[in-house]
Amino acid sequence: MIPRLLESLPVESIYLDFISELQVRGFEGEVSARFADRTVFSTDNSIYQRLPNLVVFPKTVDDVVRITSSSADPRFSALALTPRGGGTGTNGQALSDGIVVDISRNMNRILEINVAERWVRVEAGVVKDQLNAALKPHGLFFAPELSTSNRATIGGMISTDASGQGSCLYGKTRNHVLELSTVLLDGTLWHSRALRPTELEILKCRTDRVGAIHRVIDAIYRNKKDLIASIFPKLNRCLTGYDLAHIRDENGLFNLNNILCGSEGTLGMVVEAKLNVLPIPRCSALVNIRYKTFDNALRDAPNLMALSASSIETIDSKVLGLARQDVIWLGVKDFFPEDEVPAMGINLVEFLADSVEELNVILNRVEAYFQDDTRSTGRCGFTMAKDNASVERIWGMRKKAVGLLGNTKGEKRPIPFVEDTVVPPEHLADYIAEFRALLDSHKVDYGMFGHVDAGVLHVRPFIDMKDLQQEKLIRLISEEVVVLTKKYKGLLWGEHGKGIRSEFSPDFFGPLYACLQEIKAVFDPENRLNPGKIVAPDDARLLRIDSVPTRGQLDRVVPPHVRAAFTEALHCNGNGACFNYNQDDAMCPSWKATRDRRHSPKGRASLLREWLRQLAMHGVDPLAETARLRKESVIAKLPIRLTNSVTKRFGRYDFSNEVFEAMDGCLACKSCAGQCPVKVDVPEFRAKFLELYYSRYLRSPKDYLIASLESMLPAVSKISTLYNALIGSRVGRKVLRVFNLVETPVLTGIDLQTELRRRGFSNAISSDLNQLSPLEKSKSVIVVQDAFTSYFETRLVLDLFELLRELGFTPFLAPYAENGKPLHVNGFLKRFQRVAARTADKLVQLEKSGINLVGIDPSMTLAYRAEYVKVLGENAGPSVQLVQEWLADHVADLRRVPATRSPDFFLLPHCSEKTNVPSAITDWQKVFEALGLR
Repeated sequence: MIPRLLESLPVESIYLDFISELQVRGFEGEVSARFADRTVFSTDNSIYQRLPNLVVFPKTVDDVVRITSSSADPRFSALALTPRGGGTGTNGQALSDGIVVDISRNMNRILEINVAERWVRVEAGVVKDQLNAALKPHGLFFAPELSTSNRATIGGMISTDASGQGSCLYGKTRNHVLELSTVLLDGTLWHSRALRPTELEILKCRTDRVGAIHRVIDAIYRNKKDLIASIFPKLNRCLTGYDLAHIRDENGLFNLNNILCGSEGTLGMVVEAKLNVLPIPRCSALVNIRYKTFDNALRDAPNLMALSASSIETIDSKVLGLARQDVIWLGVKDFFPEDEVPAMGINLVEFLADSVEELNVILNRVEAYFQDDTRSTGRCGFTMAKDNASVERIWGMRKKAVGLLGNTKGEKRPIPFVEDTVVPPEHLADYIAEFRALLDSHKVDYGMFGHVDAGVLHVRPFIDMKDLQQEKLIRLISEEVVVLTKKYKGLLWGEHGKGIRSEFSPDFFGPLYACLQEIKAVFDPENRLNPGKIVAPDDARLLRIDSVPTRGQLDRVVPPHVRAAFTEALHCNGNGACFNYNQDDAMCPSWKATRDRRHSPKGRASLLREWLRQLAMHGVDPLAETARLRKESVIAKLPIRLTNSVTKRFGRYDFSNEVFEAMDGCLACKSCAGQCPVKVDVPEFRAKFLELYYSRYLRSPKDYLIASLESMLPAVSKISTLYNALIGSRVGRKVLRVFNLVETPVLTGIDLQTELRRRGFSNAISSDLNQLSPLEKSKSVIVVQDAFTSYFETRLVLDLFELLRELGFTPFLAPYAENGKPLHVNGFLKRFQRVAARTADKLVQLEKSGINLVGIDPSMTLAYRAEYVKVLGENAGPSVQLVQEWLADHVADLRRVPATRSPDFFLLPHCSEKTNVPSAITDWQKVFEALGLR
């Protein structure tokens, strides 16, 4: 039996005292010691998991000052502070067992845009794509380009000195930072910028921490510049973090920002930034080259660099194969035609110009080069994407590479731990050949993609971190890659920062590591800012890659058969695609509305993983428990449900309630199931959770009402006038509010079958379908009813029948049957299974007539191919198409109808169909175009 209460790991009392101190000092933001928040913030996009004691959400710069100045109190001298942005780091940079300071929730305003001087001033929580959307009307953008640009914050980019696609042209983040506002550990808010010599000398005379910082760093430059020049490699990516090579910037000015960029919150908390922005290139094109082998693609890169491209990106066959199975392939497939020998690698070569004429000149030169060039025998062919929409779609596929790899089958998952090495581009092919041999020697599969123009390749080995023996490969492979990378005069960290991989810093910095320690000591003498990352004082250790808890270690507690039943949650890799800032993007509405990471697919998956772990720790098998409870009567469950509900009301803690709170905010729109690269399916695991949760807690009456809706509607519709009057009255609305129903649709009062007969569709209801000829069947279709359109939107069903008749088809009406979607959404899985089996049997019988089935409501229709498959098996359910899917298959048979209005239409697609059916929109476009409409 499930234990009555599941625990929270306790917060140390000193952290609770810190909360009180913040409140006394007027802290305006939010502070959370809730186990759910701490759990959600214990992971990022890395393999690691560290549970913080506290999560703090400052509202203003003054709040960040309050946090650091409060921590300066001797009582709190042991507390560590770690700033956090979008949480997309691959190396645990923002993970801490102390206090996580989330800058992203509240501090996300664009403060100023100066178009004339081409700069912007932003708070650190602003997302890169958010900034570029605001700049676009002015013809400007902020470089460089990141694959995580729709959720990566500017503060996070600065903290890791992020680069990405196009870095050879645009440089790294630090190349675009003009000024920074950083809160130091003692509470000082410091505004840094490039300094003239006289300004620097004045600052060095100060007696405070600011003066000491400038003295120390300037002394390092003066005393070690020759050593710095000899150790820092001449690479596009350099040595991220504490960038000694750029203490003096390109103009010879002292620039503290170049030390702060890439420092990962170990020196201070960046709260605001002034950034230079660039004109958006007016014209762009992508040349998409296919190769016989991935090695051919790498070895061709130096030849392509001579073409003066703005960027060159590469993708291996593993990523390419996964892209072909994803929704994104629909928009790019024409640019990657099938060759006689399947392409095993591609290079994407981008060219920019100020006019179409200039771009065409460049592309003509490139095309001539390919026709004349004989140096590369590995090319299969190439295509050119010249319009912006096509270019953006192809870059979208490249951006999705990490997520695509995460959607592989099985327990071995592609994980980041040696994924951003960088070597001189001319050595990349030889280096990768040895890298691949190294991985092959460990019998490890992998995927590769990256920036060949910069010598950076992202390599993700496939490892099951829940397997103790495979976990040991992290250490073995990391150390071998360090040796290999040094052999080719490269770096272990090309662009994703150091984080928990900082243990290798001394190997690469050599004698300069002592200089890093000096800088750390003057900024953070007590080693309390994100300790263990990048550099550690002499008496402290850097974190080690195998000494920090991993997600795999915690997931290992959950029995394999339970993990297999909840793969839609446990395979979440922290990619963070669900944190997309864009309000117009379907993914994920509850996250966008709340800005609370618990109410996101990643947050909900994290909480469910912890819930399963706690059940396992108590010796509870949720699958066996579900099977037992399904046999138990409602009366037998009532005592424990009453008891737990009463104790919950009186504040008794149960972690299950925190999980429920997150699940309860899910709209079950299934955008996550379609848009998450790893296919995290919150509605699916939410339903399983709710079934167990409500075996221990009382349900809301609303749940029973909604669960019974489909079965009640045929009877209620017969008294529709009375029903509508009741729910529309003041008393009725008050009663519905008791059920937490605040917007209830009215019944149309139209009897569908009677009205169809009146309109001349008598055969649609009672015909013997088996009597139809093959030709008649090919021109027929069966409309599958659903409760919502048949009773609340009856005219829509009638319109569909009229339309199908006008187009030359014969529609038939399937007898009304429950779909069961409301049951599934609310966790009535036992009843859903019964309904699904019964309805599937009826629809399969109709299907045997040889006539296609279509459904109107997308959410209900898609249940037949998603939820039904889960409970009935792959081939047991009926095949029910969306209306546009069926019409698109029959465009050749459409009878032309005269347009009665403007030929232009706008489509507002249903969230579930837009995100789960790749062709949902293009099918409608195909049908409309066939009718001369747009």
